[in-house]
Amino acid sequence: MGEKFIEGLEVRKAVLGVEHVERSLNNANDFNMAMQELVTEYCWGEVWTRPGLERRERSLLNLAMITALNRPHELKLHVRGALNNGLSKEEIKEVFLQCAIYCGVPAAIDSFRTAQQVFDEMEENK
Repeated sequence: MGEKFIEGLEVRKAVLGVEHVERSLNNANDFNMAMQELVTEYCWGEVWTRPGLERRERSLLNLAMITALNRPHELKLHVRGALNNGLSKEEIKEVFLQCAIYCGVPAAIDSFRTAQQVFDEMEENK
């Protein structure tokens, strides 16, 4: 693997959690491994490692964009990532309220519901 993949893997694990990333890679097959490699190298190794925005800021942006796209599975991952990157539940709530105005109330309601599932799961696992 190249340098950007290795850098991306480090960031991806730090943000999303080692267990999740290793499970994703271990469950990859001939059909979808190329996507895992692309995401790790390009998203995490090229973009998340760039100067200019801190991980915390990138998490704020991701929560808003993923809400706008209405992608609850990815949102779950990035709610955890946002918490790992230092965002508070209050800040996450404010992102979703902002999204309600600019992206639509139904998308924001789904994001609140999805985030609450993550908070509940994390509380249970304490």
